[in-house]
Amino acid sequence: MSENLTRLLHDWRGGDAASRDRLLEQVYDTLRGMAAARLRRDRAGHTLQATAVVNEALLRLLGNEVDWQDRAHFFALAALKMRAVLVDHARARVADKRGGNVPMLTLSHAEREASAAVEYDVLALHQALERLAVHDERAARGLEMVYFGGMEHKEIACVLGISIPTVERDLRFARAWLNQQLA
Repeated sequence: MSENLTRLLHDWRGGDAASRDRLLEQVYDTLRGMAAARLRRDRAGHTLQATAVVNEALLRLLGNEVDWQDRAHFFALAALKMRAVLVDHARARVADKRGGNVPMLTLSHAEREASAAVEYDVLALHQALERLAVHDERAARGLEMVYFGGMEHKEIACVLGISIPTVERDLRFARAWLNQQLA
């Protein structure tokens, strides 16, 4: 399947629209699974559906002129776009809660508003990943691929051009750094 996806990516970039359609048929379920897994990690009450995340991420992904290297590269970029969709959605929800069309609540009612915690968690993670990227960009990219894309260590190693043990070390460092930042 990996070689077939890589061929479809290259054919599509060569101008074959039918290859793009076949590619999307083959990867849509995988992307939806990645998004669903990410959304399941959040608490209940999340207002965004996996299908919506994938559709928006694909729109953003397909609008760019990218020279696809292979399947892993495609899924890494898809993870990046899904992160952007989740962060944009979280920012919009938080902005709505600060003065949009949301009824004002007293503090005694605030603890019942569990959905806001999910958006803050996504934004906190996004901001922490940005800070981590200043210290160690490779570790931040690897954690992004795991967290937002559900990618395996060998796929991350392929995309970043490093060994699997290096990916594992980077991820251990990134998780420890994030735990300290988000605690």
